[in-house]
Amino acid sequence: MNCQKNHQSLLHWYDGFGRHELPWRNSSDVYHVYISEIMLQQTQVSRVQEYFYPNFLEKYPCLEKLSQASIDEVLVNWSGLGYYSRARNLHKTAKLTAKSGLPTIQKELEKLPGIGRYTASAICSFGYKQPVSVVDTNIARVLKRFFALSEVKDKVVWEYANSFLNHNDPTHHNLALMDLGSLICTPKDPKCDECPLTNSCKGKSDPTKYTQTKKTQYENLELFYGVCIENSKIAVQKSTNKLYHGMYELPVVDPIEEDFLGSFKHSYTKYRITVSLYKVENFIEEVEWVELEKLSQIPLSSMMKKALKLL
Repeated sequence: MNCQKNHQSLLHWYDGFGRHELPWRNSSDVYHVYISEIMLQQTQVSRVQEYFYPNFLEKYPCLEKLSQASIDEVLVNWSGLGYYSRARNLHKTAKLTAKSGLPTIQKELEKLPGIGRYTASAICSFGYKQPVSVVDTNIARVLKRFFALSEVKDKVVWEYANSFLNHNDPTHHNLALMDLGSLICTPKDPKCDECPLTNSCKGKSDPTKYTQTKKTQYENLELFYGVCIENSKIAVQKSTNKLYHGMYELPVVDPIEEDFLGSFKHSYTKYRITVSLYKVENFIEEVEWVELEKLSQIPLSSMMKKALKLL
């Protein structure tokens, strides 16, 4: 296999078809790369690019500003992105690194809250321009097909990524592989005839063989919330459960059918949720009262925003 020729073909393709317009790719600020990588976990590129990334950076343009904010404020500005542990870990990391800056060594980055091997390598490659391999879902799929790696552990994929790394231009090499997986070497119906690596690809004759994934097992949940509005204020509680920890929600209640107000469906991670709302006047647990016009100033999940819209 001619690595040099494949490297050249890959970079030539990236030069013409890569996603050069993504704002974090046009920033020399490592903090910007870090924020984008955390946001892009479990979130579509378009949603991050068009709204969340620019708005979050406007609020928190650096680690120090982020570290000075309260966690409630950070969660408010994360609202709608989901997976709120990401925001909590961002805040913790900012407090730990506000003065020193993000570490430049991958293993040191991996010690920080919410930063695993992939995110650390991405920061090193895209932020610090270091010659390190990066393996996300898209890159892993490209490598598995290219090298015909069937049912191998992640460690093996990383080893192949290291062996295939273009040390002359590692950053663009990693970005090219990422875009190739996103745009060409897709999970279903890959466009092999448009792929710059097709001549050397060992798995192109049976591409689905290398992308088999376990089917997600969804869990059904029923949640019951109480609604009480008095003097233009609504009763809320801060969630302590794992699902929306630290976010505000309507108080949890035992359902009484004659007080039923309405219900709706909601999906979150592996959960398929049915939310039912009930009119209520008295609460067993302590609640907080928030003015209706100030609801946008407290951290609310997308599910709670749906509930308020229903009301």
